[in-house]
Amino acid sequence: MSKTYDPIPSRRVAFLGLGVMGHPMAGHLARAGHQVTVYNRSAAKAQDWVATYGGRSAATPREAAAGAEFVFCCVGNDDDLRSVVLGADGAFAGMAPGAVFVDHTTASAEVARELDAAARAAGLQFVDAPVSGGQAGAVNGLLTVMCGGDAEPFGAMQPVAMAFSRAVTLVGPSGAGQLAKMVNQICIAGLVQALSEGIAFGQKAGLDMKQVLDVIGKGAAQSWQMDNRGKTMVDGQFDFGFAVDWMRKDLGLVMDEARRNGARVPVTALVDQFYADVQAAGGNRFDTSSLVTRLK
Repeated sequence: MSKTYDPIPSRRVAFLGLGVMGHPMAGHLARAGHQVTVYNRSAAKAQDWVATYGGRSAATPREAAAGAEFVFCCVGNDDDLRSVVLGADGAFAGMAPGAVFVDHTTASAEVARELDAAARAAGLQFVDAPVSGGQAGAVNGLLTVMCGGDAEPFGAMQPVAMAFSRAVTLVGPSGAGQLAKMVNQICIAGLVQALSEGIAFGQKAGLDMKQVLDVIGKGAAQSWQMDNRGKTMVDGQFDFGFAVDWMRKDLGLVMDEARRNGARVPVTALVDQFYADVQAAGGNRFDTSSLVTRLK
């Protein structure tokens, strides 16, 4: 990896959840010189991580969190998050007073506020910190992290989280990180659908779409999605990490929050149904750029 790490004191940290995002994120923490203990529901993944990066694995979230100054987490959804945080074997039960729990799961703002309240009651600190950048961003240590919480725990965790990030920013109080991630997913959904329609239209019109993307990518239509997914969409390649199933989970969070706050998201709701079409056609594990398949 070409990632360079800012020199900071070695910290005792834990990382819970070693999926496609958590595994490399925890790896960057170890390579930056931190003392890392990992936990994963499947113990074999934790053992594989230790074989690659060193550190140690723990049998429960509580054991992993014991003695850690910072406990990082990246799991699947609200229920997964509660299962590793709360209860007798949860991380909160093992954390020392004043320790900081940093949640990188894309979850609801509601659960972020719930766990923030539970952390305060236990003398702990909590930061909701969902990430953007996908699997490639995690592997390359270039994630964008949007955080909700108090300034003090944020300031303490920020230099540590920079091991796997390009930017770590506090955007508001508890839950604000999750809300910012919802804005991110709303914007991505609309962009991918527009790019899909443009590619499908151009192909029907007989254009060389790779050439067209090169041309319009130098103008006002340029986007990250166009630069990184446009040509692979033309080639019918949809194996780039962030799966349709995960996007539907994220858009479900958007829809739930929009119902609560009264926001109108008609295009996002429509694109969510288009992703349901991709799922119905067997594309659950395709990446999000596979929206174009329903137009061909």
